Amino acid sequence: MIDKTKLLYLEDFLALTARAQVMEVAEENGKTVVALDATIFYPQGGGQPHDTGVMEGDAGKFIVEDTRFSDGIVKHIGHFENGGFAAGESVKLSVDAERRALHSRLHSAGHIVDMAVAGLGLPWTPGKGFHFPQGPYVEYAGSLEGLDKEKIKADLEALCAKFISEDIGTKIVFPTPDEMHQIMARNPAAMIPGDKPGRAVMFNEFAVPCGGTHVKNLAQIKAITIRKIKTEGANIRIGYDVVDKHGE
Repeated sequence: MIDKTKLLYLEDFLALTARAQVMEVAEENGKTVVALDATIFYPQGGGQPHDTGVMEGDAGKFIVEDTRFSDGIVKHIGHFENGGFAAGESVKLSVDAERRALHSRLHSAGHIVDMAVAGLGLPWTPGKGFHFPQGPYVEYAGSLEGLDKEKIKADLEALCAKFISEDIGTKIVFPTPDEMHQIMARNPAAMIPGDKPGRAVMFNEFAVPCGGTHVKNLAQIKAITIRKIKTEGANIRIGYDVVDKHGE
């Protein structure tokens, strides 16, 4: 039984390179899987896609095509471009910076939409988020009855633009269970799995439990547009996008 992977990205989500030690190299479903003692690669989950990139050792280069979390271990899935790794070997990790930057913008933008919903005083309870490039959205328990969707859309975009213009910094905290419970009162659906450390992301005083990667400052999101507000089953779904400039 190998040890659990230390999740370096939880403490430093801006790190794109690091060194780690190989714990195991295995084959699963026709793919090579590398387990490390620590990783900066984000494994898919929490509505955010996985990282990709490269690992390099003295005698091998491994292409990371997928990253998953299972029973406390991060599985780096891919193939060796050349050579191989031995257990105990030190390797250099390099995350695909462009992919990470896009996913971080999308994930932070989802929280900023939620921050704007709270700022407008809308009586909705946050639920799940989908922060993939293919149609990102956030969902809420609540009702649109009697509300002007077009006005809400415009107001949300304006408030998101205000937050971005203020270039609020992203702060990471590791709350006690009692402190996390207080944060959960705002977002009860955003449960942190029990096998990962409890972590919250804060933009000024707005906090949300989250283990994903984010922008350093909100100006890095650039701009948020609200694509659509609609009823989805028993929920309200707000579709959004990140763009280089508002309206593009």
